[in-house]
Amino acid sequence: MADAEKLNTHQKALQVNLERRWYGSFAEIGAGQEVVRWFFRVGGASGTVAKSMSAYDMAVSDAIYGTAERYVSRSRLQAMLDIEFDLNIERLSAMRGDTTSFFAFADTVATRNFQGTNECHGWLGVKFQAQPRDQASQVVIHVRLLDQDAAAQQEALGIVGVNLCHGCFFMHHEPEKLVENLLDGLTVGRIEIDLIEFGGIEFRNVDNRVMALKLVQVGLSGAAMFGANGAILQPSEVFYKKAVLVERGSFRPVTHVNVDMMRCAHEKFAADENVAGKPVLQVMELTMHNLLQTGAMDRRDFLARADVLASCGTTVMISDFSEFFRLGAYLSRMTKEPVGLVLGVPTLIEIFQEKYYTTLPGGILESFGRLFKNNLRLYVYPRQDAVSGYLSTVDTLQVAPELQNLYEYLRNRGSFVGLDNFNPDYLPILSRDVLALIGKGDEKWETMVPAAVADIIKTRRYFGYGKTGR
Repeated sequence: MADAEKLNTHQKALQVNLERRWYGSFAEIGAGQEVVRWFFRVGGASGTVAKSMSAYDMAVSDAIYGTAERYVSRSRLQAMLDIEFDLNIERLSAMRGDTTSFFAFADTVATRNFQGTNECHGWLGVKFQAQPRDQASQVVIHVRLLDQDAAAQQEALGIVGVNLCHGCFFMHHEPEKLVENLLDGLTVGRIEIDLIEFGGIEFRNVDNRVMALKLVQVGLSGAAMFGANGAILQPSEVFYKKAVLVERGSFRPVTHVNVDMMRCAHEKFAADENVAGKPVLQVMELTMHNLLQTGAMDRRDFLARADVLASCGTTVMISDFSEFFRLGAYLSRMTKEPVGLVLGVPTLIEIFQEKYYTTLPGGILESFGRLFKNNLRLYVYPRQDAVSGYLSTVDTLQVAPELQNLYEYLRNRGSFVGLDNFNPDYLPILSRDVLALIGKGDEKWETMVPAAVADIIKTRRYFGYGKTGR
């Protein structure tokens, strides 16, 4: 058999069929039986497939799995996995449980409708025993189907489903490798995976935040999200019908300034007539560019930042959108409600550097056209000069002379909202100074960050805390 990294979809399905330990059911709703079809096509399916079904009719589906508000949802997928897995154990365990690892594969999917007007996406999962008589483990993913016709989407779904089954059965001991192989036989132009969650006994040591990072790192998704409790979130569900505020930063660590920026922006944002009375989602965003500034991914550093953000009770997004206009386009696709980006004056100055837009045919003008086309606004926190005390704000900022008229145009049209409701005591605080003080063992840094952040840094010895002998 060829090396697992080089197997095509046919070979993966055949390898599963020839490994007699795996035996289970396939339940697929909404796109035909595209996954199980591969196992029938390659031969030997009698050793793998105990049952294949598609409860396509909603009444039939409800009768089997219980009622659901939405059929293409995480809750519907989980009901399918639980019921089908339990039925396998109930019906087959006494007969062959000592030699068989039972599994249930399920998906619930919406491919392109006849009018071409719907969201094309799906939930897929495998609940399985890594060893006979073992407790269950589980992997769940959410996919966006990007092909333009239903037939191509069905084909892509079948391939990613086989990849998921093969990964669960043969790579469960290497979850990162499982992630990397999910798009074998496909391209990121055909399918996007914006959520993956590992659970159960086999994955008890897996941190799903690291797996969310992996999705973005290997290009399976432009963004991934998790909550303050570490739970992985599906972006379109989180953003749905919410006005959104996103603060981009390094958060190394979170300081009083970071918290004050979001507070100030939220006060202004919520007072906007287009936002008033609507739910507002506040998100702290880390970019891959920021996480890779040292050249290589430092997992401990990433988890340190994730933990300090969690201590502030915030939702976290990891993205590969180094350019703000790409972030704006993504958010506008996720929600039709108002969107605001929170940043400081230094970042606004960076946005007006033409060198960042040389790959765009329209240069900096095209970037701003994309960024502000959906009435997105930038909420800008001032900067105070450490020596002179001079305060740079939206109203006083000077950019390159050839771009000043463009700046004034955007400011006058309301694209920039100055945050004048800031706490002046926080203006001198800089993350790099906090890091330096932590490294020196100077306790002054504790006054520059929220108390919960200080506690977790000291408890878990993040960012070099305690290395001076304390």
